[in-house]
Amino acid sequence: MIEFLAEYGLFLLKVITVVVGIVVIIVVAASAGRKGAHEGLEVVNLNEKHESLAESLSNAVSSKDQRKKAAKEKKKKDKADAKSEVTRARSFVIDFKGDLKASAVPSLREEVSAILDVATAEDEVIVRLENHGGVVHEHGLAASQLTRIRDHNIPLIVCVDKVAASGGYLMACVANRIYAAPFAILGSIGVLAQIPNFNRLLDGHGVEFEQVTAGKYKRTVTMFGENTDEDRAKLKEELEDVHSLFKDAVAKYRPDMDIEKIATGEHWYGTRALDLGLADEIRTSDELLSDIAADRDLYSVSFKIKQPLQKRLLGGIDGALEKADAAGWRRKFESQLPR
Repeated sequence: MIEFLAEYGLFLLKVITVVVGIVVIIVVAASAGRKGAHEGLEVVNLNEKHESLAESLSNAVSSKDQRKKAAKEKKKKDKADAKSEVTRARSFVIDFKGDLKASAVPSLREEVSAILDVATAEDEVIVRLENHGGVVHEHGLAASQLTRIRDHNIPLIVCVDKVAASGGYLMACVANRIYAAPFAILGSIGVLAQIPNFNRLLDGHGVEFEQVTAGKYKRTVTMFGENTDEDRAKLKEELEDVHSLFKDAVAKYRPDMDIEKIATGEHWYGTRALDLGLADEIRTSDELLSDIAADRDLYSVSFKIKQPLQKRLLGGIDGALEKADAAGWRRKFESQLPR
């Protein structure tokens, strides 16, 4: 009897596990479907959004008479604004949150294209940038999208509230002006390659690895073959070449900065970055938008791309890797804080 109950319990556990797995897959698929259902450009008037929030709070803490008075004043102001023919300059706000592959570039491309179709020299573009860096060519393309704005003689502002490092700073440096929060991370102007090598492990188990190439440098350092000093030297040469391109790009847009002093791969926090010329002013994006809202019309511009279901599901794996990478950055920076 006890043996029967044990077998039944094990069978029931397996059934429950399968059912839970199916339910999780259905929930994830449904969630991914909802997130990817909408595609297109979204524009939000930030002036109206902030005014609405302030009005909601004011109504909650004001008396009935105060609310009636405020409503009359707002109605009067709205009438005056409707009659006014004065056109205010506009600030178009883009949010870019980077990852290793700069996967937000397709959206950034559409956002920049839309803005360039309507913006004038009196307008400006503000990019709220958060980017740890990653693959060189992907972040180079992201920087090129911001270069399009400058090439159209439209002022470009980048706000770094958290981090713009490595490829993230490659994007930030394109701006006419960079604002950084007091403890934002900037810099890391360097190039890194990390490749594990399993040759000894394979050799120890009697596994031979063969690689056939055409072209002397088609493959240098490899994960499974035996690496030579010549292979390592060639990879080092390639990294130095990319580093030189990186430095040239930064120096082009920030010519007054001592590029050799800051292109060491180091990073600095906001106030130190300001001293070194990596930023122009210590100010958060919230402060900037609040200060200019009285004189400019602020519009948040974002382009949503609908992804195929399979890509959305597989995106969870990439997301986990990105979180691990971000966690590595956090551990690196937190280890430097005083205990």
